Amino acid sequence: MSHSFREHYWQSHDGLRLYSRFYAGPEKAAATVLCLHGLTRNSRDFEDLAAHLQQQYHVIVPDLRGRGLSARDPQLKNYQPAVYLKDIVALLAALDSPRVAVIGTSLGGMLAMMLGIKHRPNITGIVLNDIGPELDPAGIERIKQYAGRLPAPVSWAEAIVQTQATFGSAWPDLTPDRWAALTRRGYREDPSGTVEADADPLIGDALRAAPAAALDPWPLWRALRGIPVLAIRGELSDLLSEPTFAKMRAEYPEIMQLSVPNRGHIPLLDEPECLAAIDAFLARVNTSQG
Repeated sequence: MSHSFREHYWQSHDGLRLYSRFYAGPEKAAATVLCLHGLTRNSRDFEDLAAHLQQQYHVIVPDLRGRGLSARDPQLKNYQPAVYLKDIVALLAALDSPRVAVIGTSLGGMLAMMLGIKHRPNITGIVLNDIGPELDPAGIERIKQYAGRLPAPVSWAEAIVQTQATFGSAWPDLTPDRWAALTRRGYREDPSGTVEADADPLIGDALRAAPAAALDPWPLWRALRGIPVLAIRGELSDLLSEPTFAKMRAEYPEIMQLSVPNRGHIPLLDEPECLAAIDAFLARVNTSQG
């Protein structure tokens, strides 16, 4: 499958140089899909999905600040959703993409929901990958334990072992080649040959320093009603619980839902059932918008 994209840099409101990939669709008038990655991940997580989607759509895939090729932020306090949201809105303006469907994984799904609430006229639909309005404390604690704390691997082989130790329970059936490919997405080799996680360690510090949410999130979830939503959950997920997934449907009966077997947090979105559900959802969204 082709991975044809152009690189786009843009400047944040506070002067950081940020990076995004733009996968051009088959024609200029094609609809646009925005893909947002998880907490310590980057745009490479969407390589396969973006190449698949660009057969019909334009696809925008940014590195959030502090990840991938986007600049690190010296201010820990800026690693938080409200700042990421400003960056995303600036990116969409720079690319002249006022209306998008959003696919958000984990943190990216939180940002997708925020876009749906704060920029509702610009959002045609939302795909949530293993995220919802309420998060299981067990999953949050697990992420806090590793985010920004993993020791630097001495080789790519050790990086693969580290990736398997971190995500093995979420992806129990991957082949060695698949583990190697996914490791290359989460790590980068610097000019000296050192392999390191491709995210600022301060991101983990910011997560651990964040206060516990004090507000009831469910009214915000109900505020999304009227925006088409596809919610995907890994059946082994420790972050999006089965009761929360069921309550999402009860509070918003019109959403589409998919449970992915043999996946925890997070489904990779290359699973056949994920691709079929996303294709059907985007086709429905764009038909209704047409």
